Amino acid sequence: MTSADLPPASVRPEEEVVELCRDLIRIDTSNYGDGSGPGEREAAEYVMARLTEVGWEPELLETEPRRANVVLRIPGTDPSRPALVLHGHTDVVPAAADDWSVDPFAAEVRDGLVWGRGAVDMKDMDAMILAVVRDMGRTGWRPPRDLIVALFADEENGGRHGAQRLVRDRPDLFEGASEAISEVGGFSVQIDGRRAYLLQTAEKGLAWLRLVADGTAGHGSQVNTDNAVTALAGAVHRIGEHAWPLHLTKTVTQLLDGVAELTGTSYDPDDLASIEPLVDALGPAKKFVGATLRTGANPTQLEAGYKANVIPGQAVGALDVRPIPGDEPQVMETIARLAGPDVRVEDIHRDTGLEVPFSGDLVDAMVGAIDAEDPGSVVLPYMLSGGTDNKSLSRLGIAGYGFAPLRLPPELDFAGMFHGVDERVPVDALRFGTRVLERLLRTC
Repeated sequence: MTSADLPPASVRPEEEVVELCRDLIRIDTSNYGDGSGPGEREAAEYVMARLTEVGWEPELLETEPRRANVVLRIPGTDPSRPALVLHGHTDVVPAAADDWSVDPFAAEVRDGLVWGRGAVDMKDMDAMILAVVRDMGRTGWRPPRDLIVALFADEENGGRHGAQRLVRDRPDLFEGASEAISEVGGFSVQIDGRRAYLLQTAEKGLAWLRLVADGTAGHGSQVNTDNAVTALAGAVHRIGEHAWPLHLTKTVTQLLDGVAELTGTSYDPDDLASIEPLVDALGPAKKFVGATLRTGANPTQLEAGYKANVIPGQAVGALDVRPIPGDEPQVMETIARLAGPDVRVEDIHRDTGLEVPFSGDLVDAMVGAIDAEDPGSVVLPYMLSGGTDNKSLSRLGIAGYGFAPLRLPPELDFAGMFHGVDERVPVDALRFGTRVLERLLRTC
């Protein structure tokens, strides 16, 4: 692209964010978790091109073939302040095209929405980041503090080739950073007729576990009191049916307090029945919030045997366990007890839970940016039931927030879009989020 092809300096970031988002969606970066996908290299090269054409000099870091990350450090006007990390990920979960009503990688604009895999997780935020950072390059404005822009690979598989790897091998990239902003926060819900934005200040822990039962192989017609399938089935049943205790963290309590105030109701923190109406008041977001009231453990995979009349010598299962932050040791003890003495519990992947304050200058700036674009709305903290690359950055002492601001129609099932079919994001929400993000980066 020549200088004549560049957008003029008068082009506002929100005017190009939709096309940036569509371009990113069209690049298939499906992450199958086994190394068989296309990788993020093409998307990283696209990001590199969009940044270099406005004068930036980002760094491309390929941790494995085609597993590529992009990092750019932008000096702020006050070098004495700690840096801010603004990050996204370019990989997406796979999409089965036959299940969709549109081509998941065509990035169609239909009914005022951009459709496609990654539209909300998280190429929408990637595009907002690119749009605002490109505007900095074109017009010359700078944020108050150093800004470290990172577009990571492999978030959908725990960040082994992305944030986790760079934090381990290249911590210098994040030197001096104290806080970070990324996905799954800042989106709106309607509560009793009032628009509220949920700012993510916590996320549950993560433990993908393997259950292994060893037994005695033999003929299916014989008596076998050492059957691996029986042992595994019992463990899976006990874990899947276990009633985990209610545990409201500070973040969840602050959210429920805010919803109670907006709805003019009250609740008992020890009584689930009084809490459930407040969760229901969050509309589609209740899918996220409802899972943060307690630890969750879901059996997800089973594998054993190769023939109906052969008792296998081993049976294997998998669990997706999401502990409440701080409860990880007790949760693992409970899982081991429920699995029983005949079933081993092995790690597939584990990561920490997070909880950071809903206070401070950065939070004030995020709240202020929302208020400037949507006066009269409120901002409440919440805990994400899933996880983000903020887990990896936390190992460097960086406090991570989820803030990908979107003003959404109340009927849109936003939570259901994550890893779901017919993923889509409103065009107006993309433009709104870009304006909010620009305000934030000019003031934080």
